[in-house]
Amino acid sequence: MQNNLPELAKLLRYYSLISTTEAGSGHPSSCLSAADLMAVLMFGTSRAESRGTSFKTDLGNHENPNNDRLIFSKGHAAPLFYALYAIATNRGSPSVAEGDPLYKRAMEPEEMLTLRKFGSRLEGHPTMEFPYTEVPTGSLGQGLSVGVGMALNAKLDKLDYLTFVLLGDSEMAEGSVWEAMAAASYYKLDNLVGIIDVNRLGQRGETMYGHHVEAYAKKCEAFGWESILVDGHNVNEIQAAFLKAGQTKDRPVMIIAKTFKGKGVSFMEDKDGWHGKPLSAEELGRALKELGDIDKSLVGEISIPEKSERQNVGMSETRQMKFTDYDLTKMVATRKAYGNALANLVEVNSDVIVLDAETSNSTYADAVKKNHPERFVECFIAEQNMVGMALGFSRRGKIPFVSTFAAFFSRAYDQIRMSALAQSNIKYIGSHAGVSIGEDGGSQMGLEEIAMFRALPETVVLYPSDAVSAEKLVFETAKHQGNVYIQTTRKEGAILYNQDEAFPIGGSKTLKSSENDVATVIGAGVTLHEALAAYEELKKEGINIRVIDLYSVKPPDLDALKKAALETKNIITVEDSHHEGGIYEAVAGALASVSSLSSYKVASLSVKKIPHSGKPEELLAFMGIDRTAIIKNVKEIINQ
Repeated sequence: MQNNLPELAKLLRYYSLISTTEAGSGHPSSCLSAADLMAVLMFGTSRAESRGTSFKTDLGNHENPNNDRLIFSKGHAAPLFYALYAIATNRGSPSVAEGDPLYKRAMEPEEMLTLRKFGSRLEGHPTMEFPYTEVPTGSLGQGLSVGVGMALNAKLDKLDYLTFVLLGDSEMAEGSVWEAMAAASYYKLDNLVGIIDVNRLGQRGETMYGHHVEAYAKKCEAFGWESILVDGHNVNEIQAAFLKAGQTKDRPVMIIAKTFKGKGVSFMEDKDGWHGKPLSAEELGRALKELGDIDKSLVGEISIPEKSERQNVGMSETRQMKFTDYDLTKMVATRKAYGNALANLVEVNSDVIVLDAETSNSTYADAVKKNHPERFVECFIAEQNMVGMALGFSRRGKIPFVSTFAAFFSRAYDQIRMSALAQSNIKYIGSHAGVSIGEDGGSQMGLEEIAMFRALPETVVLYPSDAVSAEKLVFETAKHQGNVYIQTTRKEGAILYNQDEAFPIGGSKTLKSSENDVATVIGAGVTLHEALAAYEELKKEGINIRVIDLYSVKPPDLDALKKAALETKNIITVEDSHHEGGIYEAVAGALASVSSLSSYKVASLSVKKIPHSGKPEELLAFMGIDRTAIIKNVKEIINQ
């Protein structure tokens, strides 16, 4: 344990101040309030003997499975986060001697002056560009959920690392924080420590409870947490709090620290109007004079954890999963096929873990719950926390499959958006998509999710139309490195494919075609079956259409789309989802990128009205996306 913690905290304040002044933007006052807390956590805490000594991390190998994890949920304090690594070394570990690269600082302090500049890895809020970032933060209220996922992962893998989450008092108003609080207590995560920096002032004035730290303590205790109140600028109190946290069993710990925004600079300290405001050069000079002498040669010593023997088990072609042998005469819903695939997948990949929002008997994720309960995490009706937990699992090497009704992913879209920025590897499965779910009504109908997930960078969107393709796509999804959304349907449908069919991401299936096709009808899910029915009716009248299963909505099969546009000139997309951002725009956008194409048209049949309860067939007809509507549109093309 280092005895120069006040000087280290002063050094953290120094780097937070000079970097934000150099950048001309940032949140120095939010950094100053938490500097003492972070100095003690990283460089001066003690846990119970059975849990080892201070914060442990291998600075040369951030992916060491036994590294302790630190999440800055209050991501606007990024300069403080970076400053920690500007002074951190592993020379505190017995195995690191002078001359070892780990004896040096994790990063050169001069890099702090690149904060917020284009090309710098020190962005305005932590991102994956900085190698010690666990997850991108900045959208408040999300870090604790990620911490819950990481802490639960340690329990499942029987690893010793602890997870620490620094929270701001402003974000404690976010409901997702309390979803995470409930889950952490339910799973008895005594390896999770939250730290609330109660500095009283938010972006525009006082926070909900101001400096009434007892209010936070009561709420945390009501959620089943151990709460510890401290003076956030008293090193001895902070050390004692972390020691107590290490000794607490069977419940998570929340350290509630009363601090002052702008601590250490008199004209900023506990004064409103300084949020997100850097000091001018003149103000910086005054502030540094108040801080006093700064020893820039100081380093914060961190020990290296023991090496873990666990190795990730990845999907490989040699571990081909078993696929269900479906009776081709039976009707099967793709949501049911998803459950079958998931049950088989966990048998061949030990990194797959399943999270579900109390819908597993409808998503059919309960197939894993029954046979491998240790690989199933019940998240209850708390979709935001579920996605945050999945991100925590993903960052620790798991492959989370996250399932709920498609419509309810919209509630967690901010978390989903941030998971894309985290370059994560999460598989989202939304069931009960479209008006075809029937009588449950509009609140249960997933109509926006294709657009939602298509808008995210480097995210794959898949929409299987039968049980065989659904299972094959689950397997392809597990192999794919990156985020994937699979949309499944409640309605049972016919089996369209044989078991030997392959479904690569980015592909499609042309199910019907001829040299005389007057139009191409593109569907996915339930609308593909409507397109095939329309094909049969039109064929009786001597009218040929091409039918394409666009099971990969993003990326789409550009070759197949280009061929259809060239040969049939007319394309009709039919989707059980909203027009905006859906299959129509995926197809039209893809074709628009081909400069050599001309003289083709793309028409859209989609959900353009407010949905109501009714039978699936009634609703498909009401929305104009059934076989009758397809036939009508094809005949209009012929007449034109």
